[in-house]
Amino acid sequence: MKLSVVLPTYNEKKNIQILIPQIQEFFKKEAIDGEVVVVDDSSPDGTAREAEKLNKKFKNVRVVLREKKEGLGAALRDGYNAAKGDIILSMDSDLSLNVKDAKKFLGMIEHGDDLVLGSRHSKDGYYEKKSFHTEIKSVISTLGNLFTRLATGVNVPDFSLNFRAMKKNVWRSIKTEEKKNAFLLEMIVRIHSKGYKIGWIPVAFKDRIYGESKMQLSRQAPLFLKKAIEYGLKYR
Repeated sequence: MKLSVVLPTYNEKKNIQILIPQIQEFFKKEAIDGEVVVVDDSSPDGTAREAEKLNKKFKNVRVVLREKKEGLGAALRDGYNAAKGDIILSMDSDLSLNVKDAKKFLGMIEHGDDLVLGSRHSKDGYYEKKSFHTEIKSVISTLGNLFTRLATGVNVPDFSLNFRAMKKNVWRSIKTEEKKNAFLLEMIVRIHSKGYKIGWIPVAFKDRIYGESKMQLSRQAPLFLKKAIEYGLKYR
């Protein structure tokens, strides 16, 4: 089995300096034949150059350099298409997630799941830092995911987190169109409509240390919910 870890990036130089070595340590500890695919939207902070520098050390880091920012969905699609592994795992690049959880994803894939989602909202999943801002995000996310379940008829606890693993053949069996965050929803609904088995694991989510969040909740949340209604009408 070969594993591809896809990291969408924009101005994440400091974070990938920490994250990519963590991923390499995970590969080594679990004896995994792995690669890291960094999908960078021409970051002005030199993220792509840093990834290339890390490749000189680890020999398994590839950079997909995009000319402009089109959104998370467009970046993930390019990363998934470039992945060489039998299993594809994507995660945010901002150190908000724990690389060690990848072992649980792979275990569920090996036991028959086709797509495995990380969930902040299932039992034992949580937001690590309990600030007022984080509590507000958690409430909005919880309600948004509840609405999305009702609208689409797909019973998963977390549609909107970019921490997921799937078999490459599953990815190749669907066609996606979304360029923004709604890609995360579209991907799940399309895979569900094909009859594939979807599982999830609880994960902890923490705030980034370096850089600024790309997520504009006030803009993305209404668009995400609108798409939930659209996909519900199409696939239910």
